[in-house]
Amino acid sequence: MQELPDDQGGIGRHKCAACAYEQGYQDGRNRIMTIDIAQVVGSLSESQAQNQRHKSPHVAYMRGYYDGILKSFS
Repeated sequence: MQELPDDQGGIGRHKCAACAYEQGYQDGRNRIMTIDIAQVVGSLSESQAQNQRHKSPHVAYMRGYYDGILKSFS
């Protein structure tokens, strides 16, 4: 979470970045090909937990997706 950029505005405000990462990871592992990022971010729980406070859920999702895709090959 530390490497993620801050995001304090718009649709991502106070959304759970860790949840976004996990959703992206699962989607990547399953090689989901159609992604509606607005729907994904909009469906996330709100969270201001310390490690993910004000972190970008968009970037967290994409990082998780990337990691999940890589894992799907092993």
